[in-house]
Amino acid sequence: MTAESQHGSLSFGPWDGAVDAQLLDTVRRSVLAQAGPVTDLQVAAAVRESGRLLGAAGSLIAMERITAELNGLGPLQGLTKDPEVTDIFVNAPESVWLDRGSGPERVAVRFAGESELRALAVRLVASGGRRLDESSPCVDVKIASGYRIHAVLPPISATGTLLSIRIKRRTILTLAQMVNAGSMGPVFAQVLESVMTHRLNFLISGATGAGKTTLLSALLGLCPPRERLVLIEDAAELEPDHPHVVTMEARHENAEGAGAVDLAELVRQALRMNPGRLIVGECRGREVRELLMAMNTGHSGGGGTIHANSARDVPARLAALGALAAMSPEAVFLQGASALDVVIHLALIDGRRVVAEIAVVELRHGRLDVIPALTLSDNLPGANGASMGVRIAQGPGWPPLAKRLGLAGLLETPSGQGMP
Repeated sequence: MTAESQHGSLSFGPWDGAVDAQLLDTVRRSVLAQAGPVTDLQVAAAVRESGRLLGAAGSLIAMERITAELNGLGPLQGLTKDPEVTDIFVNAPESVWLDRGSGPERVAVRFAGESELRALAVRLVASGGRRLDESSPCVDVKIASGYRIHAVLPPISATGTLLSIRIKRRTILTLAQMVNAGSMGPVFAQVLESVMTHRLNFLISGATGAGKTTLLSALLGLCPPRERLVLIEDAAELEPDHPHVVTMEARHENAEGAGAVDLAELVRQALRMNPGRLIVGECRGREVRELLMAMNTGHSGGGGTIHANSARDVPARLAALGALAAMSPEAVFLQGASALDVVIHLALIDGRRVVAEIAVVELRHGRLDVIPALTLSDNLPGANGASMGVRIAQGPGWPPLAKRLGLAGLLETPSGQGMP
């Protein structure tokens, strides 16, 4: 099969010519009848014992397809070979999409029918220790192979089984690499490095897929080796290049509705672990109360990510999350003003993930306000750090931030204009 897109052509292997439903079922039954995990040797033996004359190439194709059906993502497995693919979406048996950072692209991968798609979703969820059925039709789970699976069954989904797969890539980027890739200008990188050095508390905002986790990992990699990083996540995704990292992951309730451990509880536990920096991978619920309280009690240099359309929308988002923890907006604003120092906003512009703004947090007239310090304007940063005419607009938040970071002369040029 092949998938054509604006980025070129991807080849995922001519599986259908070598593997039919009968062979797949025969090998599956043979392998699953044996105890223990499925191995390549067991699959090869089962293919050989099936009596099919496939030849060397056909046998390899059959093994690849059958192994994917038993242990991997089935017909979707070939899509993961492209290292740029971060997400796979299945809206229907004949509607499969992927995302390589520039938005969804439709690909020429098909399921035989709804039953095959549903069987794959059920198997993937089961491999993560959860159950997907009529009593639990919506499930989000991380499985051992590094995929984060979200599945929805009818009638919650009006069109059939929905399957979303996020692929955990182990590539760890540095700020320098992000500058070279055009994700930020050198000035932004210098300011962010200084933010980490001076242990300012921060939130990284942006929409889904804007690169918040990637940037957070890069920033944590700047922390001194002697610091102990305690990471709190709903699903472990952060992998900072740092020698002392402790990660705690939330646990969903079991089939009996018990055993859940949420992020709020994990933040409370983390405070007893002497964290050098406390990081919440994504603030999405009542854990925001514990995080703000921690930042207000001497835990500096901490932060996390939050979904928001812009930096200015962060206070409203915090107020909404605080309501889940029975906090009034006034309480959220007071806590946030003393807890947070900086908001770093990411945006997806023309298919590119970029650092679009750095802002400071202040309390004004009883409300939490985000004051722009540096904002990306005009063109985007180019590859290898080239400016391409980019200018950084200075906002009213820049003078106090620059003074605090010791960067007061950073944007001064003979012409008096901000440089990239």
